Amino acid sequence: MSHTPPQLTHSVTDGVATVVIDHAAKRNAMTDGMWRSLPPLLAELDADPAVRVLVLTGAGGTFCAGADISTLGEAGSRAQDLAVAAEEALAAFAKPTLAAVRGYCVGGGCQLAAACDLRFAAESALFGITPSKLGIVYPAGSTRRLASLVGPSTAKYLLFSGELIAAERALRTGLVDEVLAEDELDKRVGEFARILGERSQLTQAAAKEFADGRVERAAHWAEQARTSGDTAEGVAAFLERRKPSFTWTTSG
Repeated sequence: MSHTPPQLTHSVTDGVATVVIDHAAKRNAMTDGMWRSLPPLLAELDADPAVRVLVLTGAGGTFCAGADISTLGEAGSRAQDLAVAAEEALAAFAKPTLAAVRGYCVGGGCQLAAACDLRFAAESALFGITPSKLGIVYPAGSTRRLASLVGPSTAKYLLFSGELIAAERALRTGLVDEVLAEDELDKRVGEFARILGERSQLTQAAAKEFADGRVERAAHWAEQARTSGDTAEGVAAFLERRKPSFTWTTSG
């Protein structure tokens, strides 16, 4: 039986870029090559003015089962460095990012999902971070990101035990933003991504930095708001009862 080679695929439709993790033979586990290919792909999509929102998902019925264990062993530190570089590239993406999660979202898969701005999950989703099962030290930055989402106690629960939690518990802890029926996930993610694509990129970009604790550019964003024209357009559209047409973009 032939299998699709491990790869990341992508498409852009109506301002929404969809990146798909595709390694069906191993539940979409990320190989070294897949980790390496994600940062340049994200840079390409971030620079594309046609892209306003990014959705990360997995092929078939699972999101990502983590790193391909066959790439670990003596090369484990290298694989972890690649995973961290991919995670940081995703977290730094200037436009809104959504993870659409089905099935397993484990290890490096959960690392990627946590680096997205928002996470929408099907009821079937299972989340876990499993370094304690392998004797691996989870990266410091990844641990801080996880704790900022779910709080120190839940972060410790996940990291200490390596246990998987269901989507409803992930929702209660803040790891997930919405849980949907299996057949509703794609529709909801598509609708929400289109809503984000209609909103002000200026507002989104500034909010993303501030929410992540990066407030040193507050004066920059105040100046952008003053000069961009987005505020005037938003107010005019509201008064005229029409959809606004915002022009400020992160791409230029």
